[in-house]
Amino acid sequence: QLQLVESGGGLVQPGGSLRLSCAASGNNADYYAIGWFRQAPGKEREGVSCISPGSTRINYTDSVKGRFTVSRDNAKNTVYLQMNGLEPEDTAVYYCAARFGAYCRAEMTYWGQGTLVTVSS
Repeated sequence: QLQLVESGGGLVQPGGSLRLSCAASGNNADYYAIGWFRQAPGKEREGVSCISPGSTRINYTDSVKGRFTVSRDNAKNTVYLQMNGLEPEDTAVYYCAARFGAYCRAEMTYWGQGTLVTVSS
């Protein structure tokens, strides 16, 4: 079983940057794909990015390509989401989630509690 804790959210102006962290605790965290998801008010949850256990498979939703970068440090059991060029449309609660193996799915096994990102002037 894994426990996931996100941090790093906050209020930022358009064009600004934030780095989210997802700290995993539990057995064999480095065998899990980690996904970042977000849910904006009144909208469905969407997948933002996914990184495989060995960081060999990384993908992003089209709206964040070129602006967001996902990475992981397996020695620290932590996954990061560097968000640059933030736009008001990025405002959402961001969640990290884990699934055993190389791939993320909409239905992940473990979820964090979420961290709020607000992009506003």
